[in-house]
Amino acid sequence: MLPASSVIGLQMETALSSERARVEDRVDARVTRDVLVNGRVAIPAGSRVLGSVTMVDRGGKVKGAARLGIRFHTLVLADGSEMALHSEPFYRDGESPGGDSAKKIGGAAVGGAILGAILGGGKGAMIGGSAGAGAGTAAVMAGDRHAAVIAPGSIVTVHLSEPATIQVERRRQ
Repeated sequence: MLPASSVIGLQMETALSSERARVEDRVDARVTRDVLVNGRVAIPAGSRVLGSVTMVDRGGKVKGAARLGIRFHTLVLADGSEMALHSEPFYRDGESPGGDSAKKIGGAAVGGAILGAILGGGKGAMIGGSAGAGAGTAAVMAGDRHAAVIAPGSIVTVHLSEPATIQVERRRQ
């Protein structure tokens, strides 16, 4: 019996991106190290673990970061036998575009206000600031979103949410 909260290191085999993934897409990974129970190998390194995408948030150019959610549910041993496995969800976040958005908009507004003040005085500063803020907003909207990505070969750690019953070979005495 593998207790709940057991930790399993996995190497991802499936490429995932919040730009293309869909909920219920299949996810494949391999166990990176033997998982031991009472000093015996319960899950050998190299065993396949299957899961699925549980959440996709593509994020936005101004709103929060993109996010992928994955849950692993099946262990496939070397002999092909499959066993139920229940992992906690694993999440991968993309870079948040939000912080940079405010900087781009604010920087463009300040730059526009300075240029407007030089060219047209106080009224020019107000007009330049508004124009700069508009240009900064347009630059943010034209920019790329930052996808949440999991590349093949990425190492992830998952925690079991429920105990797993796995047949452990007994040592011959």
